[in-house]
Amino acid sequence: MKPKESALDALLDGTHGDPFSLLGVHAGPMGAFARAILPGAQSAEAFSIEGRRLGELAQIDERGLFEGYLVGKPQPIRYRCSDGQHEWIQTDPYSFAPVLGPVDDFLIAQGTHYRLFDKMGAHLIEHQGAWGVHFAVWAPNAQRVSVVGDFNDWEPARHVMRNRSDIGVWEIFIPDIKDYRAYKFHVVGFDGVARPLKADPFAFMTEVRPRTASVTAKVEWHDWQDAAHRAHWAGVDARRVPVSIYEVHAGSWQRDRWNWFLNWDEMADQLIPYVVDMGFTHIEFMPISEHPYDPSWGYQTTGLYAPSARFGEPSGFARFVEGAHKAGIGVILDWVPAHFPTDEHGLVRFDGTALYEHEDWRQGYHPDWNTLIYNFGRKEVASYLVNNALFWAERYHVDGLRIDAVASMLYRDYSRKEGEWIANEAGGRENWEAVDFLRAVNNALYQNHPGIITIAEESTAWPGVSAPAHEAEAGTRATALGFGFKWNMGFMHDTLRYMGRDPVHRQFHHEDITFGLMYAFSENFVLPLSHDEVVHGKGSLLAKMSGDDWQQFANLRAYYAMMWGYPGKKLLFMGQEFAQRAEWSEDRALDWHLREAPAHEGVRNLVRDLNRVYRSKPALHGRDCEGEGFAWLVVDDAVNSVFAWVRKAPGARDVVVICNMTPTLRSAYALALPHDGKWNEILNSDSVYYGGSGKGNLGQVRASGGVAHVTLPPLATIMLECAD
Repeated sequence: MKPKESALDALLDGTHGDPFSLLGVHAGPMGAFARAILPGAQSAEAFSIEGRRLGELAQIDERGLFEGYLVGKPQPIRYRCSDGQHEWIQTDPYSFAPVLGPVDDFLIAQGTHYRLFDKMGAHLIEHQGAWGVHFAVWAPNAQRVSVVGDFNDWEPARHVMRNRSDIGVWEIFIPDIKDYRAYKFHVVGFDGVARPLKADPFAFMTEVRPRTASVTAKVEWHDWQDAAHRAHWAGVDARRVPVSIYEVHAGSWQRDRWNWFLNWDEMADQLIPYVVDMGFTHIEFMPISEHPYDPSWGYQTTGLYAPSARFGEPSGFARFVEGAHKAGIGVILDWVPAHFPTDEHGLVRFDGTALYEHEDWRQGYHPDWNTLIYNFGRKEVASYLVNNALFWAERYHVDGLRIDAVASMLYRDYSRKEGEWIANEAGGRENWEAVDFLRAVNNALYQNHPGIITIAEESTAWPGVSAPAHEAEAGTRATALGFGFKWNMGFMHDTLRYMGRDPVHRQFHHEDITFGLMYAFSENFVLPLSHDEVVHGKGSLLAKMSGDDWQQFANLRAYYAMMWGYPGKKLLFMGQEFAQRAEWSEDRALDWHLREAPAHEGVRNLVRDLNRVYRSKPALHGRDCEGEGFAWLVVDDAVNSVFAWVRKAPGARDVVVICNMTPTLRSAYALALPHDGKWNEILNSDSVYYGGSGKGNLGQVRASGGVAHVTLPPLATIMLECAD
């Protein structure tokens, strides 16, 4: 049974590629034969997991190698070791059978395993009578892989893993360790060169930056009490109910007194009641997955499966989501499959080859962010990402994912010059592998998690972003991506450009408002006023408005009211609800002191009331994504910069939205309303309660003979609801 000397040396040095073939307990001609490396021991007795003595092993090498025959069949073993003065118990990881099975192998090989997060990474389990952690990692081109951590002095020779060579996965069960243990993978590439220590791609928890180790954690424990919330969203059509999203950067919405991040419980205590009071339906977090660099805002993640340790333990995030659900608030996460950073502890050349990325920089390098691009055409990579989307929905009950930078995924020439990209097989610029991947993500989420929504940040005219991802007709490629919604980037850019113009010039740019209604129902749109518009020298939304200080506030109020009356779901970045003056910065809290100023608090009051009106009036949300819910009343009054339209839904009272985008008060403006009778003024952005001049219609107007004479306050939007 004694191995060759060279193999023995490799085993003791930790350089043997298959230590399971030599270590552990094996059937032999004289019974079970055990071999173990027990550093520091001078003698060793073997016991079963239940404590039954099985025999004694002899030391055959002073470096700690022991051998001996045992009674009984091969089974997991514990050794009682002694150095002559001290005794200790050591359970042999090489005496345990594999945890992964043939079904896992088959599904992983196919790329159709939708429970990878139950199998890969680090899992606290009971296995063959012992408690410990099962580690599994994909590194198909590695010579060997070891788990290193604070439980083995970060020594690669101690826990070299078993290679499931058919699927390229390495695994090992290490008994007697629990949660909160730091670990990484020591990967030796095909060329024999060790890679920098790698964090676990499936880690559920990590160290707080700047440390980068993964941490063993158990996230399955949470006893969810949010069935009513989930059932509600599973039973409605999200296109036909109110969706008003408050976009939040978790690290800078608020800070504690030491200017450190709030943990999830502190955030729940403060953020959830605030959002409820403001009337939003959802919180959308910018990426909360682990990321090493604060100024990346989370968009360059190295730990897709781990909520960032900046905000506490993973269980805290589960409590936050449940608390939001109990308060009637949904939670959406920004999700980033478009690129990943080059940090050495991350995915880059994970096993010494371009494993998750492309080998050719023309496909695998992102010039905009100096990052790498996932190889979506590789089934294992696509499966890793699809499983991550499913993971957040299942383990943390998130209500939706907003997928970042979709346009950069769809086109091979995105931000590239001639010669810097590779055409597809047909010679085109479309990245069909990314298309298939996005369709797979949406199909998996919508099939497995009723009520979830997905939202694409997509800035081009790609057809069918929010169309169902059915199969294409024979001979054609499917372009429909299957998202629930798409950000309306055109609305954001056109309307902000309009609001930045001096009112005297707006008559020459009337189409900045009207053009968007030409395509407003071609997709299921979300109207975003996102973080992207208040960074990198762009200033705040208030600063984008034209005019002096009073006019800027009036413009902003008119703009918000117009947006809430415009077809499409709503999204507003934090701080803009009270008209933050400064550009947003991730390294400090919002300027909450501004709420002490009436003008700022007035804007906040308006946003709160806009959400109330939007949610309570079906005409404003029931047909947000369908043309039958909108009709122009005044589309061509460019001279006066007046716009008017009606919002409607079956069984609901019509709501008319009227915008006066000049500082001129227009009394008795003749407006053809949909029908005669009384119309209540249900919102007026010029109200003194919001910081306006108080001009309006004294609560009501009357239409007769098809015409009403309406007072249009300066730089204001009003809403009228049919009262008869």
